[in-house]
Parts: sequence; C-alpha cells; structure tokens
Amino acid sequence: MKILVTGSAGFIAGYLVDNLLKHGHEVVGIDNYSKYGKIEKSYDSNPHYHFVEGDCKDTALMKNLIEDCDQVIAIAAMIGGITYFHTYAYDLLAENERILASTYDAAVWAFKNKHLKKVNVLSSSMVYESTEHYPTEEGDEYRCAPPLSTYGFQKLACEYFAKGAWEQYQLPYTIIKPFNCVGTGEQRAKNEKVIMSGNVKLAMSHVVPDLIQKVYKGQDPLHILGEGNQIRHYTYAGDLAEGIRICVEHPKAVNDDFNLSTPVSTTVKELAEKIWKKLNGDKPLSFVSDPAFHYDVQKRVPSVEKAKRILGFEAKTSLDQTLDEVIPWVTHQIDLGNI
Repeated sequence: MKILVTGSAGFIAGYLVDNLLKHGHEVVGIDNYSKYGKIEKSYDSNPHYHFVEGDCKDTALMKNLIEDCDQVIAIAAMIGGITYFHTYAYDLLAENERILASTYDAAVWAFKNKHLKKVNVLSSSMVYESTEHYPTEEGDEYRCAPPLSTYGFQKLACEYFAKGAWEQYQLPYTIIKPFNCVGTGEQRAKNEKVIMSGNVKLAMSHVVPDLIQKVYKGQDPLHILGEGNQIRHYTYAGDLAEGIRICVEHPKAVNDDFNLSTPVSTTVKELAEKIWKKLNGDKPLSFVSDPAFHYDVQKRVPSVEKAKRILGFEAKTSLDQTLDEVIPWVTHQIDLGNI
C-alpha cells in the first residue's frame, strides 16, 4: 500500500513511518520542518520512503503527492506541551484548521478522481477535556461539553472534518485518538516559549522529558505542576505506531474511531518517583508544587476495550520499559545541548 504521511518528520510520525516501512508499505512523507528544523531520520535512505519538504497548506502540492496514494495519515499540526495551549491559543486553531482543510481538499479530489481509499486523521485525548465519564469511551466527546482549550477544540474539529467528508463525499475515514505518547525523538521546539520550573528551563512542557531533565540536572526538591495528582496514561510511541498502522490496514476500522492507549493509570507523582529512582536510586525525594496551568486536565482515563475487541490492538509496553529507553536518550540530548 502507498501511504501519504503528513508531518512525517515529527515525533509520532518518526515511529509510525518506520513501522509502516517494516511492514512492507511505501511511504510518501511531507513536512516543512517548522517545529525542530531539519532533522535526519533512520529511514531517510530507505528506497520505499519518498520525502518532500513542503507545506501541507499548499493544496496543489498535496494533490500532486496524494494522486497515486491509497491512504493518507493526517498528522501534520502545530503541537506542543501545556505551554503551547496558552502561548499559541489562536495559532493552534487557525494554522491547524488551514493544514487540515488543505489536506482534506486534496483527499476529496483524489478520492473522486484518482484511487484514494481512506483518510486516517489523528485526533487527540484532548477532545475529552471536559468529560466526567471514566473510563472515557469513544463518542463521549460528543456527549460532554466541548473542550475548553483551542487545541482540544481544533482536535474535535478534526473529527468533524472526517465525518463531514464522509457525509458529503463518501470519503471513508478512521479517527485515531492517541493518549500521552512517550518515546525518543522530541527536542526543544524552535518556537517554544521558555518556562522556568524552579532553576530549570522546561524542555518541551511535556511531562516525561521535563521531569527527566530536572532530575538529571540535580533539581532537589523536585518541582512539579500542581499537586502531582493528575492522572495520565503514558503510552509508548512504538505501541501507538503499531496501533495507527492497524487502523490503516484493518477493514473494520473504516468509518470508526479508536482510543489508542495503555490501560494503566499513573499520577504525575508516581511518574516522578519512577524517574527519580532510575536516576538517583534510593536518594530521598521531596516535591515543590508549581502553580498549575489552566488547561492541565486533572484526570484522563480512556477505555481501550473497543480497539482490543475490533482491531485486536493492545499497548503492551510498560512505563518502566518505556522510561528505560527514553531516559538515556533524553540525558544524551541534554549533554549535546539539544534540550
């Protein structure tokens, strides 16, 4: 299968493109390097990977890339950590809508005139920002109040793009909702706002690399946002890539949506304790609470039953296994000055 991946130089796409290539797919990638600047990927020289540096808002270019593809995986977006939601509240909404509208314009054209079969769009766990139903099931985003953040609201719009293109043009879709992706490959974004947490600049305002950085740099007591009781499901990026690929391939994924997540809940404090112990052993740990951000959701617990029942997908990599991969990578990037 030939697949167009937008945002192919990004964090999640780095795992995904590698997974797609290893399973025999041909991949066309597009990215404008707006987040990290030009970076190299391990698969750049793979003969089945074709990369174009360009902007997804260029609909003519998108039509050129999509015309002989079987499916599209729409990942490209302005995306960042919690500070992104506040610093770029308008840009996140406006830019991501432009990206998605151009992608869908090209996809509708290719579906009507070429042989495109389906669009796979990455939504987000943030569509459930206002839910009070746990574990949160697919479809709950339409039953609860809309997301409060512009990022969450735009991700909900991603789902409406998919549903609207099906309703009007019968363009098949799969909506994919990843939860708290953790892996290697994230660096400090070019336009990331500098936020201090105690005596350490936050790396990307993503909790795992930020906590690793603070512990590695010797921060003691350790600063955390709020009380540290926020519940998350930290999901290994390799598992998410596997789940996304299954969504692309599986015939029962058509015109449906899926939470992709580990089933295991972890508080920020529990995460910090794991990272501290892996870097500092039995050294006593104490905390200082920094003021929480407005859009720091306190509880995020997905239902993973649907993906398991329909797709046979389970995220099986434990948080400890994930940290054993991520901690050495992050600390090495710190030593190189990339974080």
